[in-house]
Amino acid sequence: MILTICPNPSMDCTIELDSLNVGMLNRIQNKTITYSGKAQNVAVAVARLSGKVFSTGFMFEDEGKMFERVLDREGISHKFVWNKGSVRVNYKIIDNKSMLTEINDKGALVEREKQLELIELVKNLSKEVDIAVMSGSLPKGVDSSFYKEVLSVIPSNVKKIVDTEKQNLDYALETGVYMVKPNLRELEGYVNKSLKTKKEVINASYKLLDKGAKLVLVSLGADGAILTNGTKSYYSKSANVAVNSKVGAGDSMVAAFAVKTLEEVGLEELLKCSVSAGTAAVTTRGTNLFTKDKYEEIYQQITVEEIK
Repeated sequence: MILTICPNPSMDCTIELDSLNVGMLNRIQNKTITYSGKAQNVAVAVARLSGKVFSTGFMFEDEGKMFERVLDREGISHKFVWNKGSVRVNYKIIDNKSMLTEINDKGALVEREKQLELIELVKNLSKEVDIAVMSGSLPKGVDSSFYKEVLSVIPSNVKKIVDTEKQNLDYALETGVYMVKPNLRELEGYVNKSLKTKKEVINASYKLLDKGAKLVLVSLGADGAILTNGTKSYYSKSANVAVNSKVGAGDSMVAAFAVKTLEEVGLEELLKCSVSAGTAAVTTRGTNLFTKDKYEEIYQQITVEEIK
């Protein structure tokens, strides 16, 4: 069983334009609204890969029931800590070159009492799981140390997967994390330097490994991904597909990684499946995730090579 913890759900409004003209009138070509959040996306992607998953996290009274409907439709069990106020709305603007511009909201305040309630809920739920995934930003009123508070109550035999950045990531690493998944921009920000080559990416990943991560999966966008444990490193290039939206690609990678970790496959297969899911996700509009058929189709095209 995989537990996903979504501290900051979001309504994603994806707007497609012919081109984004700053300071001028822009006409919408297409608009899609989805109910997501990074860990919620992971839960949906796990379900589409036929994995068993339970979704938890914070939820908000305004629009919150729509998130439950999404999970119910996917056959995903869930239990949230409910808060007053509205779910944040994130705007994803995509132009005809598939360039993505994001405008992210902060959402409503989460009181300390509710934070403690989620910690207790995760403590109880994680007794019955093999993998716990916590990903995304934190809502208003929640300190970065919350990542450490939540992950610390998860039993040591449960593999913890984290996809977040900056101070959230540092606090998470203090708890003993199995895998972290930065994208290239996030990793560059973490080590405060530009990374141009695969070797540079691997060397930068050592900083995360030195802080306790067992594996680092770095997504490189259209260039694929790198997976390293510090001893062995592998690279896989994405398949050449028509890109409709990059939103949710990283979450799909995390989902495939989690599912295949339960199957105890090797590093090469973990990377191949992760890249297959991430590539499949970009073929869909908005934050709609991949179908299993598309994932299996792309899987046949993905290759993996060891970096020495």
